[in-house]
Amino acid sequence: MKYQHIVFDVDGTLVDTEYSVLHSFRDVLETLTGKHYEPEELTFALGMPSEDALARFGLSLTTEVQILWGTQSKKYDRTNKLFEGMETVLETLKARSCSLGIVTSRNRLEFQEDIEGFGITRLFDHVICADDTTEHKPKAAPLLKYMELAGARPEETIYVGDSIYDALCAQAAGVDFADAVWGSHTVDRPARYFPETPLEFLGMMK
Repeated sequence: MKYQHIVFDVDGTLVDTEYSVLHSFRDVLETLTGKHYEPEELTFALGMPSEDALARFGLSLTTEVQILWGTQSKKYDRTNKLFEGMETVLETLKARSCSLGIVTSRNRLEFQEDIEGFGITRLFDHVICADDTTEHKPKAAPLLKYMELAGARPEETIYVGDSIYDALCAQAAGVDFADAVWGSHTVDRPARYFPETPLEFLGMMK
C-alpha cells in the first residue's frame, strides 16, 4: 500500500456538521452584533478556524465567545452525523496497519465537545487541532506537525479533506490530497483523488 499515513479533516470529511456549524455561527454573530445572517452567507467559514471566521467580523475568540459558541452548537448536536460508511473505512484502514491521523481547524475544546462522542477517536494515532500550531490551514504547519509526531514522510502520507484550505495545506506540506467529494460536493480543488463516497476512497487505497 502506497500510503502508510492517512490523515483526515473532520468537518465535511469524517463528520457531516455543515448544518450545525453554519447555524451556530449565525446565532453567535446575531448575539454579538445584533445582525442577522443567512447560513448561506457564512459558508466561507467551513473548514476555517473559529478565530479566523470571527475575525472577518472584527470579533475575537475570547473565553466568553467560545462558551457562547459551544452553547449554540449544542442546540444542533442532533444534526451532526458520521458520513455513511466512514467507521467501516477507518476500521479497515486500521486493520491494514495504516497510521491514521486527524488535522482539523477546530480547537481542542471544540473537538472534544462535538466530535469525541462519535467514538472514532480511538482509531487515530494523532489528532492535530488548531491550538497545536501557531499557523493554520491553508499553511502547511498542521500537517507538518502530524508528520513530525508520527515520523511520517510526505511521500507516504495522504490528506483527505473537503475544502480549499485542506487542499492548499496538503500542497504546501508536499503530500497527496484526496478531495472528499461526499462532503465538498465539488471537484474544483487540486487533488490526486476525487472519491465520491468514503467507501470509494477505501477502494482507491488498495
